[in-house]
Amino acid sequence: MHSPSSRDPVRGSATDGGGPGNTGLGGLLTRDIGVVTAGTSVLADALAEQAVPVETVDWRPPAGSPDDLAVVMGDRRRTAADAEAVRRMLNARPHLVDVRPAREVLGIERGTFLHAGPPLAWDRASGPMRGALIGAALFEGLAGTPEEAERVLRTAPLDSCHHHRTVGPMAGVVSPSMWMFVVEDAEGGGTAFCSLNEGLGKVLRYGAYGPEVIERLRWMAGTLGPALRDAVRARGPVDLRAIMAQALHMGDELHNRNRAATSLFVRELAGDLADAGAADALRFTSGNDHFFLNLAMAAGKVSADAARDVPGSSLVVAMARNGTEFGIQVSGTGDRWFTGPAGVPDGLYLGAYGPADANPDIGDSTITETTGVGGFAMAAAPAIVRFIGGEVPDALAATQRMYEITLAEHPAFQVPILDFRGTPVGIDVTKVVRTGILPVVNTGIAGRVAGTGQVGAGLVSPPAEVFTQALHALAEGATITP
Repeated sequence: MHSPSSRDPVRGSATDGGGPGNTGLGGLLTRDIGVVTAGTSVLADALAEQAVPVETVDWRPPAGSPDDLAVVMGDRRRTAADAEAVRRMLNARPHLVDVRPAREVLGIERGTFLHAGPPLAWDRASGPMRGALIGAALFEGLAGTPEEAERVLRTAPLDSCHHHRTVGPMAGVVSPSMWMFVVEDAEGGGTAFCSLNEGLGKVLRYGAYGPEVIERLRWMAGTLGPALRDAVRARGPVDLRAIMAQALHMGDELHNRNRAATSLFVRELAGDLADAGAADALRFTSGNDHFFLNLAMAAGKVSADAARDVPGSSLVVAMARNGTEFGIQVSGTGDRWFTGPAGVPDGLYLGAYGPADANPDIGDSTITETTGVGGFAMAAAPAIVRFIGGEVPDALAATQRMYEITLAEHPAFQVPILDFRGTPVGIDVTKVVRTGILPVVNTGIAGRVAGTGQVGAGLVSPPAEVFTQALHALAEGATITP
């Protein structure tokens, strides 16, 4: 070790003007000054008024307990555990292998209902969740009127879709007679399920339950489901990962924009549907731009489930909302939910609807962001801003920001405008807490009053507290090297 002297060419001294590099104090008088500021804007504003170039950084102190963060970062299992968990997630090969009724694949009995998000009782259910449950009860013939359905639902068994290897968009309600996509992981052998997509507008998943909703559900159960089953069995497994990878190159992000993926999927089954004389099914799927969303969700679920239960891992394996709470699950903490209040998305509204009509965020479709698409892939789908609000640079910035809180880049899901860089994937609890950057989600917006349906679409983030809760749980179970 030595102290800087007047002859030190690197550091300079307080007396010589900094030597050849002008790096000492004297250099301040002979070169332009650039400043980087963080935190409040007072300093940046003062410098800008003096024509000093200022670069502001969106930084905030880490949330939660610094002790928790230190303990988790020091867990001797963490590096290898995170590498293993994200490896499993990336290696998953989701294939659609069948389409069958929920009562057959999930074993749920008449009068039982699954829903999106963390577990929820009727008395805490939001308007769209109650509306979807009412519609499902009417569809199942458990009641003849909405009022009768409410009485039935007050004591009916309700459970989270995630507890049954299932995901559901928006309210995510699943009842025994609904038909489900069956998706298997050809690499790890896991299985996941998702209901069939109804389209947009007044649909069950947004809490609508009028006669047209029930009639559509009955047609889906009696015609669409069997037609898709026969087509998938005739064709053989459909490689969903390959479709998703290609759709990202065609302008989808696989949450709020699924036009390309739906077209690619319909092309896979069109011949078999036509051979079976299922013109109505072919017409419905090809005319529903969001039809592939539910397949992307099941693909995400089977991929995320592959990464579960790795001791010491801080990888997020589920993000989900029930219209009241936003919850996450983490690989190293088992099936435990960490929850906080669901926020209202910020976005564009349909017709005369506005923020006052919006329900807090709802749905299991955040499994797409959990596995590297959706909001994390918005740079691949700049046209999405016309549906959710904002500008094209916002879509690019959203994806680039997510690299700071993830563990890997997806080898198959690539963003052309970013030189085919893999999408950011593998949300790390420690990185979220350290940076203060929250995952970005693009989503539909359900009306807060039961029966309304969709009122808009926009962006939302989880409450920060769910990540500090998860960090604390990880700290409690950490194994520290002496």
